[in-house]
Amino acid sequence: MKEKEQTETARSGGKVPVRNAVNYDKKMREILASFANGEKSGVRVLLHSCCAPCSSACLEILKDYCMPTVLYYNPNIDNREEYEKRKAEQIRFLNETGWADFIDCDYNEEAFEKIADGKEQCPEGGARCYECYKLRLYAAAKTAKEKGFDYFASTLSVSPYKNAAWLNEIGFAAEKEYGVKYLPSDFKKQGGYLRSTQLSAEYGLYRQNYCGCRFSRRAAEEREKEKGGNRAE
Repeated sequence: MKEKEQTETARSGGKVPVRNAVNYDKKMREILASFANGEKSGVRVLLHSCCAPCSSACLEILKDYCMPTVLYYNPNIDNREEYEKRKAEQIRFLNETGWADFIDCDYNEEAFEKIADGKEQCPEGGARCYECYKLRLYAAAKTAKEKGFDYFASTLSVSPYKNAAWLNEIGFAAEKEYGVKYLPSDFKKQGGYLRSTQLSAEYGLYRQNYCGCRFSRRAAEEREKEKGGNRAE
């Protein structure tokens, strides 16, 4: 099955892995190196962050090349208590490292429920997840445009459970929609995910075992019951 066909199958509800034919990590590093000849520059990058652990490895890279700001927009998180817990960890991490500024957003679970409507039976990694990626990346692009950032990006690709091909496809579509540059990435490459676990341990960060939505929570609970499994997102 060709890559395009695989992507369309997964969007329609099937869980089909998509080969990432483009080296988005290489593209990102080439762009970063172009900022002030590879030195820290005044280029402003708005980084959508799902949580502090995922942001850690991403910011460790970005901080040496640009002026990153974290955008915490995650309406997929299934309850306010969890939302606030993750946000507090994000703020604490940024306060301790000084690696980025912070922009908060209102908790708006209705936005996620709207895109999830009719996709309740989709498997994790399928069409519902695609729309969730799109919801958050488009919000990042819109905010970046409104606030005068040079680029926008997302931490989501640091997770080995997230589809980098989809994320970059959506990012470039949002770039066209809002007229602000998208910074391509695949932050899990070159040991990015492992580095996020190391930084999480170093700073004592709370690492959740599910992505955030009620569907991923249910899947995590089922894993624990069936296998005793406990993965960190």
